[in-house]
Amino acid sequence: MTQLKDNKKLFGILAAVAGMVLLLVFMEGGFNDKVAPGQTQSQTDSSSAGYQTARVEQKQLDDMMSWPGTVHSKSVANIAPKMTARIIEIKVNAGDKVKKGDLIAKLDERDIHAQEHAAQAGLAGAMAQAERAKADEQRIKSLYSKEAATRQNYDVVVAAAKQAQAAANQAASAANEVKTHLDDTSLRAPFDGIVIKRLQEPGDMGLPGVPVISMQTTQGLRLEAAVPANCASRFQTGLDVNVRIDMLGQKLIGQIDEITPVIDPQTRTQLIKVALPATDGLQPGQYGWLEQACSQHDALLIPGNAVQHIGQLDVVKVSVEGKPVMRHVRIGKTYHDKVEVLSGLHAGETVLISTGEVN
Repeated sequence: MTQLKDNKKLFGILAAVAGMVLLLVFMEGGFNDKVAPGQTQSQTDSSSAGYQTARVEQKQLDDMMSWPGTVHSKSVANIAPKMTARIIEIKVNAGDKVKKGDLIAKLDERDIHAQEHAAQAGLAGAMAQAERAKADEQRIKSLYSKEAATRQNYDVVVAAAKQAQAAANQAASAANEVKTHLDDTSLRAPFDGIVIKRLQEPGDMGLPGVPVISMQTTQGLRLEAAVPANCASRFQTGLDVNVRIDMLGQKLIGQIDEITPVIDPQTRTQLIKVALPATDGLQPGQYGWLEQACSQHDALLIPGNAVQHIGQLDVVKVSVEGKPVMRHVRIGKTYHDKVEVLSGLHAGETVLISTGEVN
């Protein structure tokens, strides 16, 4: 019984294979001695009447490529203290939108206030000393003009007045510097934007050059994509390119505004930066694709409605000596209303498109 079942199963497989072979032979004209191999004369149409015709067109087409990229902002700022002081307050979190001049963080200003009081006291003393020296200078000038004072006394008093005024100026500069430091305890947004990261917390020690937060503008966004060097060499700044943002389901027209001249030695790519138009919903960090032709190839094109689909096969009707002949073809990409033919046709041949009014 087992042997009989195996024989039936084998017979079924052989029958299915034979059926497929017969179908392919039929499509390729194996049962019609009057038609050249690879094509079959239509059994219902004896002429091209009732068909529209189209020539098989040979044309150079762009080989479109896609490279992944990320949306970035042109302006990114790391907000860091200019002085060493403890952070006592941070007003923003990641994702917050801020306006130019908004308070970002506050540093401990007690030491600065102490320095300010000392500087103001020093300034007051220096100015008082300068005023007394100025008065002495005026008196010595009066006495010297009446020959009641010697030249030596005159020179000493004038020099003392100048020295006192210089000390007052220096004290005023020191007081202004302390006031500037006091302003530096308030970290403010340099432009309208959005907070990317909060890098420190209240209680941390703020250090010069160490960022407290990172922010970027939401205007002037661009896609940055790593492109193979052999393709990047074909691009130039100012070139319009296609950008696809999957999250928005949109295709945008961007313009290349920067091409890094350095080739990554590991990936052999160059960074292409594409300026993007203002678009609702477009945000830094989103994923996108840079789409652009890297090369071209010769292609054969026919109207898409000239192709018929029979099972897994694609066929067209070709006019041969005024008669429709079925031809098996291999189809490639679609370009608007036309399709690329990879095999089965030659440039200049005439394909038939049924109008539904066969005579």
